Amino acid sequence: MTTPRSPDDVSRREFLGTVAKTGGQSFLFGSLFVNTALLRLPQDVATAKAKQETEIGKGVIYGFVVDTTKCIGCGSCARACRAENNVPDGYNRTWIEQYTFYPNGEVVVNSPVGGEAGFAEPPTRNMPAELEKVQPVRGFFVPKLCNHCIDTPCIQVCPVGASFKTDEGVVLVDKERCVGCGYCVQACPFGSRYLNPDTNVADKCTWCYHRVTKGLLPACVQSCPAEARIFGNVSDPASKISHILATNRVQVLKSYLGTRPRTRYIGLDSEVI
Repeated sequence: MTTPRSPDDVSRREFLGTVAKTGGQSFLFGSLFVNTALLRLPQDVATAKAKQETEIGKGVIYGFVVDTTKCIGCGSCARACRAENNVPDGYNRTWIEQYTFYPNGEVVVNSPVGGEAGFAEPPTRNMPAELEKVQPVRGFFVPKLCNHCIDTPCIQVCPVGASFKTDEGVVLVDKERCVGCGYCVQACPFGSRYLNPDTNVADKCTWCYHRVTKGLLPACVQSCPAEARIFGNVSDPASKISHILATNRVQVLKSYLGTRPRTRYIGLDSEVI
């Protein structure tokens, strides 16, 4: 009776035949058999890594830049967002905050109706009585929106997987799966989410994903007269946003939280919350 041969019981002739097929050279050092086809030399590892990085670079990764030195607080972006995305009254996917600084060091922050109708100069809301007749020393506007974080807490806390990230790095909400528990709204440290009263599901800025996948710009970017909002493919070194990121000092909101936002800012002041 013939005993079945174990898969590990391979003859020397068969082994050498397999080695020959791999295209490698074989050497015998005492009892140690070495086939060069099985070796990974440092240059091979580097080549493989470079090839992988090149393949990754071919993909689209979206990014967003807000230039606070250009924003004029006109509210066009917020109005365009509301019209494009049917945002319910009393809520905003994007909004503008006005920061006004006074000689005594106090900072007054305003965002009436999300800044959609512009701002009064000087601000008339949240104004302490002792500052009503004081001339401010400086001020600026800061548009805000979803940061589409790389390490986003909203995805982590969703119990049904309704919050997710696309291959392009855009954080979205699957309205068919969302149960309206509000966990993601509470987890977002930037106040970018809300429960839509019309649909009873979580809602937020999507960078107008339905537009950008068709080659269009987000509504807020397209409507900004000052070009304070820039959107594009950060994995393309020739893109406008890549050039801006390479030639400007950029910051993110609440960097100490470690969420790694994809929305970046130019000219962000330390007082911005």
